[in-house]
Amino acid sequence: MRIFHVILMTLALLAGVPGAQAQGAFGGGKPHIAARLVAESAAPAPGKATSIAFAMVPEAGWHGYWENPGDAGLGMTVGWTLPKGVSVSRLRYPVPETLLISGLMNHVYEGPYGVMATLTVASDVAVGTRLPVRVKAQWLACTDKVCVPENGEMALDLVAGDGPVAAIDRTRFDEWRSHLPRPLGSKGKWQIDGGRLRVSIPFPAEAEARDPHLFPMTEFLTAYAAPQTVWRDGDQLLIETDASRVASPKSMGTCCQPVVLRTGDHVGFAVELEQGKVAARGGTMQAILIALGGALLGGLLLNIMPCVFPILGLKAMKLAKAGGEERIVRREALAYTGGVIATCLALGVALLALRAAGTVVGWAFQLQDPRIILTLLLLVSAIAFNLAGLFDLRAVGGGEGLAGRGGMAGAFWTGALVAFVATPCTGPFMGAAMGAALVLPLAAALAVFAGLGLGLALPFLLLAYIPALRTRLPRPGPWMGRFQKILAIPMFLTALGLAWLLGQQRGVAGMTIGLGAVLGLVLLLWWLGSRQRAGRGGGWIVALAGLAVLGGAAALLPSRAPAAAAQEGAALPFDEAKLASLRAANKPVFLYFTADWCLTCKANEAAAIDRAETSAAFEKGGVTVMVGDWTNADPAITRFLEGQGRSGVPLYLWYAPGKDAQTLPQLLTPATLAALVR
Repeated sequence: MRIFHVILMTLALLAGVPGAQAQGAFGGGKPHIAARLVAESAAPAPGKATSIAFAMVPEAGWHGYWENPGDAGLGMTVGWTLPKGVSVSRLRYPVPETLLISGLMNHVYEGPYGVMATLTVASDVAVGTRLPVRVKAQWLACTDKVCVPENGEMALDLVAGDGPVAAIDRTRFDEWRSHLPRPLGSKGKWQIDGGRLRVSIPFPAEAEARDPHLFPMTEFLTAYAAPQTVWRDGDQLLIETDASRVASPKSMGTCCQPVVLRTGDHVGFAVELEQGKVAARGGTMQAILIALGGALLGGLLLNIMPCVFPILGLKAMKLAKAGGEERIVRREALAYTGGVIATCLALGVALLALRAAGTVVGWAFQLQDPRIILTLLLLVSAIAFNLAGLFDLRAVGGGEGLAGRGGMAGAFWTGALVAFVATPCTGPFMGAAMGAALVLPLAAALAVFAGLGLGLALPFLLLAYIPALRTRLPRPGPWMGRFQKILAIPMFLTALGLAWLLGQQRGVAGMTIGLGAVLGLVLLLWWLGSRQRAGRGGGWIVALAGLAVLGGAAALLPSRAPAAAAQEGAALPFDEAKLASLRAANKPVFLYFTADWCLTCKANEAAAIDRAETSAAFEKGGVTVMVGDWTNADPAITRFLEGQGRSGVPLYLWYAPGKDAQTLPQLLTPATLAALVR
């Protein structure tokens, strides 16, 4: 019935009833998707292009369609009436959303969106010429129960001029541009094998891919509703789905199938696929096991980090003191392990939830917040002074002994602290496992996070459950007090690193506030230590005062770090005004545009741009290097690329003094760049 209704509505839509404004079904009533035709510049310059867009605003509960609507629906159709000397490109749609209704997959927009096109004015059009642009547009508006064909006649009355753009229009069009799929630059491959379609797309392992989905722009893949399984293999993003409804691989041709790869909320890439060999996945379980193994190994290696090893050493000494009380030892180990795994899972769930909500964060995301850095700085400092003997912190040191209930609680929270502080160190050890966790199914991703915690707790578990290992530990004695003080050194180094990180995030002022808070906390701990040695308490007083110190310091932190001056010889961030001033001063400039997801870009940077011989040649020739990072589709860079006749990266430009830009080849060598200076 759903298909039947769509066919009827589509026929009505194609019949089209013209009207002066956007209209509802059959020319009557208010449209459910309001549409306006707008131009970025009301006075486009002859010989140049400007952007125009259909601004579409659906009512709540209604949605419009992408150019390939999926199992049901219809994209926008337009009929232009243009003055002499004016041409309009094909429509460019933003990255769509998926909407599954009764087993039918729809490619839709459920909120405001812009369908863009490029309007070009011929160079022989005289300035001041009126340019009336008229269009008849038709589109389909749907809810989950009903579809309504809508249409409208829209107009733009432009005048050839010098192409000025108002700030409000620039902002609006930049927002629409940011949602257009970006050209990936590299082709992908597709293969049908055993009724399964496998797709391989070049995509760097470190580049973010949140909730990836493949949208075919043609009818080559008709099983739109089939689940898509996504995994990574190095610098390849692989997608597998059902292909049983594809009549024959021959019907798809060998080249080239255009698709859009979604990698975030209305963010994605335009990719062309050619037929080729795509490696089969060894099964979901194998991918999970590989990621889990990497997580276990990474967690195990974390135990040698300065912020983890001292606490592990203290726990090992407590095990030595516990002697042969196996039940107590194992309870303590399990509590410690539970704290580690629970914290890793909690951080993993928070990470996945933040990314699902559209926030761009990665593992160890908590260290992106300077307030958490400040909290960890005070906590690590307290542990370091505890190890140095300034006072007794029972919850961490385990001073209550392994036999008591408090010992288990202390072990649990010690494990939680270790996991929270240690997560930033996972990157060098298990970047691939963390990358896999972000594209695996939820249960598998949580298994990876739990595996990290298990690896981190594994040495303590082995000591607890293998008595032979404990017998090799030194016997308790006076040396343990000296060893505990030695363990304070790496904790002080960890605190120093956290203070440096706070300075990186909030400048010298932020670091000063952090160190001042540490000084205030140390004075409180010194007072507590003196009372403890006299047999008196005061822990709650210090805890409350410490919280007050933390709150006051957090409130005083600067909102952002001061802008750092560019280092001499370092690449300048792309700025069109700065580029113009350098050229006006007859300075040679090497300008290149890159992105974290561009494999060709990264290869050129490693092989040619970031080489010592290239830097030496540029320094000798007085060359200013300027880089445009298009990782997040910077609108200013997008406009500049379009002005150069490019729609993607890489792009390498050489500005010799007093000359126009020279476009360099997309594959660079140090010799190519050094020759520019000569």
